[in-house]
Amino acid sequence: MEKEKKVVTLAYGCQMSERDAETLKQITRQEGYTSSDDLASADLVIINTCCVRESAENKILGKIGELKRLKEKNPNLKIAISGCMVQQPGALEKLQKRAPHIDIWTGTHNLHEFSALLHKAEQGEKAAEVWKEPQKTLESTPLAEKGKLQANVNIMYGCNNFCSYCIVPHVRGRERSRKPEEIIQEIKDLVASGCREVTLLGQNVNSYGKEFSPQYDFADLLRDVDQIPGLLRVRFITSHPKDLSDKLISVVASGEKLCEHFHLPIQSGSNFILERMNRKYTREYYLSRISKIRELLPQASLTTDIIVGFPGESETDFEQTLEIMNLIQYSHAFTFMYSKRSGTLAADMEDQISLDIKKRRLQRLMSVQNAQSLEWRQRMLGKTYEILVEGPSKTNLERFTGRTRGNELVVFKGNADIIGSLVNIQITEAATWTLVGEIVNPEM
Repeated sequence: MEKEKKVVTLAYGCQMSERDAETLKQITRQEGYTSSDDLASADLVIINTCCVRESAENKILGKIGELKRLKEKNPNLKIAISGCMVQQPGALEKLQKRAPHIDIWTGTHNLHEFSALLHKAEQGEKAAEVWKEPQKTLESTPLAEKGKLQANVNIMYGCNNFCSYCIVPHVRGRERSRKPEEIIQEIKDLVASGCREVTLLGQNVNSYGKEFSPQYDFADLLRDVDQIPGLLRVRFITSHPKDLSDKLISVVASGEKLCEHFHLPIQSGSNFILERMNRKYTREYYLSRISKIRELLPQASLTTDIIVGFPGESETDFEQTLEIMNLIQYSHAFTFMYSKRSGTLAADMEDQISLDIKKRRLQRLMSVQNAQSLEWRQRMLGKTYEILVEGPSKTNLERFTGRTRGNELVVFKGNADIIGSLVNIQITEAATWTLVGEIVNPEM
């Protein structure tokens, strides 16, 4: 009897990276591999990489080093490295010299070639393929894994924005939108397999469809996805503020399944820094978008990304960021210290900020945001929210977890029968990151 082949897939970075790792997992499934979490018994290990920050790269390089020792124990083990880190100009040659024990290298533009690369590696050859430019939108690759309650669905690839600190356009290429009929059919297939919530993914979902004729934009796509029978919730990420239209906000406000949550990265509250970042909006414009959301969706939750210590950031610039946070009151913020990324304009800018100053500013920022996150959740006490039950809590198997439409995590007592259904939960406890609640009878 032929031995079952096992694959372990590891993803670093954003949801797009996680989604690419899922695509690679689906390809290996077609090649007869079974998914596993046990590195020691794996026949194939795939690492889908991230290169947004140097810290992410260092972590990945450390894992690659660990796998060398694993391969010494199991010479038949095949190791594949894919994704953004490999896609950087000139990176493949450097990585191959540093890690000769790796069998397969592939970039972001040619994931659909992975089967051929895997066949080559299984024959004992080294396999590397990194296209400089994308040749198609990868419609031919396996799509989201079926049978799950929640799924990420790519609606577009690449980015046209060229923020001065970001490597993404250089490793994922220019924007390419998938055809709406392909996206809608994928979601219908997912729903038929048991999926109840989808998250539409893109580096900037708000610019979806700009190349289409006749005109069909992201708001149109949301409106159509909202009509899919059996689907309970629709989320999306990430939204660039400069492309957040009134039409899009209105469609979310009128949708039945469209969740009232906007992840809208501001990055800085200073116009001077925003210009240096090449963000293409001002703080005034950003605040006008928030005002429109609050006008049409007063209950919406807002989350953001913020970078401190960008080159040239003064104390005044930083204080303007804190001011924006106090004005908006985000429910959550992903906060980062600026770190150089080779190949970006910001890496060569003068007036780089010292690490001590960056650490101090980050601590101040996090203190402000933690207080605001706690205050946000405390305002939810006593109120009742619709929750999609996701499953048992990872830390307490006697409790279950789910999220509000605003993407707030809630823990509550329940049973396996309600997984995948919508229930009403009254919030009884509020912490900085988590809510505790009780199921209430909607008829009472």
